Amino acid sequence: MNIYIIMLIQQLIASGTHLIAKTVTREVDPMALTFIRGLISGGVLAVVFFIREKRIRILKEDFGTLFWLSLLAISVNQYFYLYGMKFTLAANGALLYATTPAFVLVFSRFMLGERLTTWKVTGVVIAFIGVSIVIFERGIDLSSDYFFGNVMILFAVIAWALYAIQGKKLIAKYGSFHVSSLTIMLGAIIFIPPGAASLTWFDVSTISTDNWFGILYLALGTSVISYVLWYYAIGKFDTTKVAVFANAQPILTTILAVIILDQPITGMFVIGGVITIAGVLLTQRK
Repeated sequence: MNIYIIMLIQQLIASGTHLIAKTVTREVDPMALTFIRGLISGGVLAVVFFIREKRIRILKEDFGTLFWLSLLAISVNQYFYLYGMKFTLAANGALLYATTPAFVLVFSRFMLGERLTTWKVTGVVIAFIGVSIVIFERGIDLSSDYFFGNVMILFAVIAWALYAIQGKKLIAKYGSFHVSSLTIMLGAIIFIPPGAASLTWFDVSTISTDNWFGILYLALGTSVISYVLWYYAIGKFDTTKVAVFANAQPILTTILAVIILDQPITGMFVIGGVITIAGVLLTQRK
């Protein structure tokens, strides 16, 4: 399958995540949600993993890196993201994840030695401008709750960028499915202590049927399908080119909001979308 089609599918899933996460965290405690999500995604991946891969092929010298990636994947990225979404808007979450390429550019330079070309830098800047036009047109509430939520999501974004950068070498060595599956499986195990503790103050029986479907989306759609596609793309492209696709998330999130919430498309949305796509295309140049 064409790598661009794969990234489009991955971004569609990721964009829907912002809407689903905002809806579910209104009712479900973020720590309990992270725990349940991790158990479902980790359990499903464990079954698929041992059917397909048969055994764990990670060498002893890479255990430390795998543990670190697993910690980033769930305890930091997923938990801080869901905790932040409880206090901020879906659009804010999408906008903050659009800053992923900026972090990836810096981390790629210092951790992987990837070259910072003029096209890459220019493309990221232009794409971010396009995203900003769309998001700031609707306004961003900087009240204390929203600010706190945004900071939490920013921590999640940094973790996501590190996850992408530091997982690249393991992907090249063991394959994208092998690495992404193990990080989710191990990450779910690492999160068991705080997750189990959250069940002492949150009653799982209060979760509605609609939110159970939302949890399944986050666990299977985002944590399984989206994560595997993300690492697969990183194995095919350099990390910065893959990460810049995150700039499309606010646009796609808005489109989903139009379809689901019947929100109108404005002229500023069209302008911002065109600028964002132009930025993404520029990053593909040498």
